[in-house]
Amino acid sequence: MVKKDDKPPYWNGRFPKGDPKGTLKIENVVASTGIDQELNLEALAADLPGTEYDPDRFPGLVYRLQEPKAACLIFRSGKIVSTGAQSIDDVHAAVELTFDTLRALGIEVPGSPEIKVQNIVTSGDLGHPLNLNAIAISFGLENIEYEPEQFPGLVYRLQEPKVVVLLFGSGKVVITGGKKPENAEEAIDKIVSKLTEYALLG
Repeated sequence: MVKKDDKPPYWNGRFPKGDPKGTLKIENVVASTGIDQELNLEALAADLPGTEYDPDRFPGLVYRLQEPKAACLIFRSGKIVSTGAQSIDDVHAAVELTFDTLRALGIEVPGSPEIKVQNIVTSGDLGHPLNLNAIAISFGLENIEYEPEQFPGLVYRLQEPKVVVLLFGSGKVVITGGKKPENAEEAIDKIVSKLTEYALLG
């Protein structure tokens, strides 16, 4: 069982005071795995407490865990998607608990199926209000989407790391599409560098 860390994901004292990377917080980790066999979801829904299964609305069975707080979406094909966890460790703990539960029901689960992180959503704060109109003009339109009538944030697509950054006028940021926590740190460094280059930070 993976020990749960009570501290926020980025609390380790390695960022100087005022560094936006020190505000980063993982909001959601989505990962996939599978057991390579077809499952009877109707029977699972009957045997597993705390599950939701309504095939008319969603094709998978939703299995919610309290510790760690996450949900595993179990599909008939044997594919399993973990969502809602706030760290990589919690993803592994949630998936292993789900495997153990399936084994207890007599379902054969291989020793250690591969768990692949698909998306890490991270939030942060640059510490300064942002002029999104000026950023849209300065950053160039090829990697920017900004339509304030439809969405209050500016969408900035980075190629390296390959993530999408949502910038808000308050200075808040949301980074999505990462495969590892360090991707958010790299993205913040690039955003701050670019904003500083165009004198758009503070």
